[in-house]
Amino acid sequence: MLRLLSVLYSFAQSLQTFCDQQVPLERAFSAPLDLVRRLGHEPTAAELADFDPEALARIFSEHPALHRYPKALAARVQELARLIVYQYDGDAARVWETAATGAELLKRVGALPGFGEQKAKIFVALLGKQLGVQPAGWREAAGTFGAEGSHMSVADIFDADSLAQVRSYKLALKAAAKAKAT
Repeated sequence: MLRLLSVLYSFAQSLQTFCDQQVPLERAFSAPLDLVRRLGHEPTAAELADFDPEALARIFSEHPALHRYPKALAARVQELARLIVYQYDGDAARVWETAATGAELLKRVGALPGFGEQKAKIFVALLGKQLGVQPAGWREAAGTFGAEGSHMSVADIFDADSLAQVRSYKLALKAAAKAKAT
């Protein structure tokens, strides 16, 4: 259960940290395991949904913090866990396993706390490219992030070389935006 839930929240966290370059992507993806270590077990969505918010924030804030903004992430994780409990019977995988089309998958992911349009498209691409979740139309739903051979997002990271290619793409985007602003 934690693996599936952690895919969702570590993805949201990793996108933020990857985009603002404040925390290495590798650190962002280690947060779910760090949470398990701090709790001493893998929590269920129901456990996280019912967790005392202040206690959860303290756990996320322990050194090293699980995120640049640990209290905000703890609240988002709890909000996500509640949604998973109430809409998907506590099973995060049902978000994608029961989606009949790519459009439906994108709509479901986009409805998750912290997922705007771009994050939702990247997550659909991640599901399709790395986890084999490929309902009809998933590439179209993922937009440019679903393209084969792209190196635009976390969905395209499989090894050190692809990580370097994605980082290079992100740096080029940042440089272009900076040049345009001046």
